[in-house]
Amino acid sequence: MVDLLHTASNTEFGKHFGFRHITNYKEFSEKIPIQDYNSLKPYIERTMAGEQNVLWPTPITWFAKSSGTTDDKSKFIPVSKEALMDCHYKAGKDMYAIYYNLYPNANLVDGKSLVLGGSHQINKLSDNSYFGDLSAVLMQNLPIWAEAKRVPVLSIALMDNWEEKIERMAEATLKHKITNILGVPTWTVILFRRLLDMTGKNNISEIWPTLELYVHGGVSFAPYKELFKELIPNDNMHYMETYNASEGFFAIQDSSMSDDLLLMLDYGIFYEFIPAEDLNKENAKAVTLEDVVLDKNYAVIISTNSGLWRYNLGDTVRFTSRDPFRLKVSGRIKHFINAFGEELIIENAEKALSIACQYTNCIVRDFTAAPIYFSKDGNGAHEWLIEFEKDPEDFQVFINHLDDTLKQLNSDYEAKRFKDIALRRPIVRKLEKGTFYEWMKKRGKLGGQNKVPRLSNSREFVDDILLFIGEK
Repeated sequence: MVDLLHTASNTEFGKHFGFRHITNYKEFSEKIPIQDYNSLKPYIERTMAGEQNVLWPTPITWFAKSSGTTDDKSKFIPVSKEALMDCHYKAGKDMYAIYYNLYPNANLVDGKSLVLGGSHQINKLSDNSYFGDLSAVLMQNLPIWAEAKRVPVLSIALMDNWEEKIERMAEATLKHKITNILGVPTWTVILFRRLLDMTGKNNISEIWPTLELYVHGGVSFAPYKELFKELIPNDNMHYMETYNASEGFFAIQDSSMSDDLLLMLDYGIFYEFIPAEDLNKENAKAVTLEDVVLDKNYAVIISTNSGLWRYNLGDTVRFTSRDPFRLKVSGRIKHFINAFGEELIIENAEKALSIACQYTNCIVRDFTAAPIYFSKDGNGAHEWLIEFEKDPEDFQVFINHLDDTLKQLNSDYEAKRFKDIALRRPIVRKLEKGTFYEWMKKRGKLGGQNKVPRLSNSREFVDDILLFIGEK
């Protein structure tokens, strides 16, 4: 903490909050309020326009684009050279070191790493700054030693058109000896399917027999486990989870016996934690690692070497060990669906429903939504169960407006929906009036603070409702 404050003491943010005079954690927590993207947005926008020494002293020219905020379609997270070298790339080296420690006979270096990344473009606010998906930012700045082992070439890896990108990526990687893959499961499955179509092979192991490691993160891997086993029927195939985001790289799975993640403490990030139940309370008190309690849900607060100060990451975690610090990501602070990297939050859903209702002259009484996961034969989708007070004049038009508005509100959802490449058109089921009431009654959840869960990243509620009404 002190090192970060000292480094940034002459920045505009540092001068405003008196970083130079902060000598301990108590002063730090008292002088600097908890921040979120909206509170830091004015500083970030100035940096994107070309100003420097605003949040962090070294020049910042790259911004990781991510969605999921309430007020903006996208957020733009500053990425400093320190964050690249001392956080993200250091984490990459640590990740492979951990893997070799777990599997001494591994042979990753005998082949290539297939990295499924995003895209980037020149930032319109300044000719000297750029933004893109975090993976694209990392690939564009990779050191030579890492770039030499990565496929496909940047001209393919950073393409904007995902449909064409998957096609070109499949063509370009077939000729390589692939030993490890890094990427979000959604796009990885789509690539695998295209490879199987192109080659006529039965599974990915027939195409890349040397493939031994898949590194994943960003969305829950649980729904994909069985599908990956079918696609890669190899007893020597290993899976490794990481916890990273546009804001930084935080934890790595360091055991083959457990899916807990080891919190990495030397990446230029200072951690604080607020008990999840206290987050919305006035003057909620944060604790440092020294005072975390096992099996308690905490909201993650970070201060980073990119100039994010006491920043609410939006995730909740639960510690499973204090020596060393291991954790599991327990969720997001708000209701969400992020089964495919779409980061759909409740604010997106409610606004899209409101607009769809306006266009079709209807009223929604209650709703819930959940993902339909990838299967071997089909892409994913979102399934909505909606109880109307007044039915839409045209149900299909209602669905179209719901889908189109979500695309407008959420850039990640829009990307996954592009030509149905990852997400199909939403499946919307109209429920009889009183269905949610009777379902909540059955669960003993009527009245008081009990509410119909709006969005869920699992199918627990949707499947239970469908079972309840006899449609499952």
